Amino acid sequence: MRVYVPLTLSGLAAAHRAGELGPGPLTAYAVTPGLREWYVSDDIEELEYAALNRAASASLRMIAGDPGAARRRVVVAVDVPDGAAVADPDHILDASSLGEVTIASAVALTKAAAVHVDSDEADKDVSAAAAALGAADLGDGDAQFTVDGAEDHELLWFGIQEIESLIG
Repeated sequence: MRVYVPLTLSGLAAAHRAGELGPGPLTAYAVTPGLREWYVSDDIEELEYAALNRAASASLRMIAGDPGAARRRVVVAVDVPDGAAVADPDHILDASSLGEVTIASAVALTKAAAVHVDSDEADKDVSAAAAALGAADLGDGDAQFTVDGAEDHELLWFGIQEIESLIG
């Protein structure tokens, strides 16, 4: 099963040093029944893209909570055994946790398929989005527009062998 683990650049650096994403439990995003129902699609690539975007939003929340974090969203795509990623049945249709899964233990970085990271050009919009996130959560339309501005940036794809250059 492919899961998408949200991180910051400093979190990616720590995972690289440790050789694993963790410790567990890890919050990740995947194609869950709730995400399938919400997205109303049978196209697995579209559904995985939706899960990736949910993880990118979670990465933005991590950035917002850490003033010292680089203003670039980071998501690591990892393959885990079926059943290793579990959705909370109490929140399966909760819009705020669509696609969210928990992985009980750390995952070896060698299981990663790719790393998705914002380009340098996204820095200004990601910074603004991180600052506006709290107001957007409270229903401020202008703040939500600012948050959506970060989501307009596509995350770039990198192979795991490129992590060192991303964090260097």
